[in-house]
Amino acid sequence: VQLQASGGGWVQPGGSLRLSCVVPVTIFSSNIMGWSRQAPGNQRLTIATITTGGRTLYTESVEGRFTISKDNAKNTVYLQMDGLKPDDTGIYYCSARTTQFAQPKYWGQGTQVTVSS
Repeated sequence: VQLQASGGGWVQPGGSLRLSCVVPVTIFSSNIMGWSRQAPGNQRLTIATITTGGRTLYTESVEGRFTISKDNAKNTVYLQMDGLKPDDTGIYYCSARTTQFAQPKYWGQGTQVTVSS
């Protein structure tokens, strides 16, 4: 099973990036989709999730700056990141889980995001 994440790169502080993740339809339609971030030297942490019904949840550090969304017709989940800070630097992973606080069952490959001047 492959979740295909893309859209990472380098951006200056205050800039924006949009990450995308294409998901197999059988997983997309029945799981809570999410994005996690792993900063250098730190563990991977969930930062945003979206349910099949579209309800979103964010960790405090990204609330108000990041927006998770999904396109059901394209089986794709997005993470719009605005107002990026150096602390947002890390590898970003998309994931799928069966319940809100369960560990992800499926992971995509990571995409690197670097925020620096």
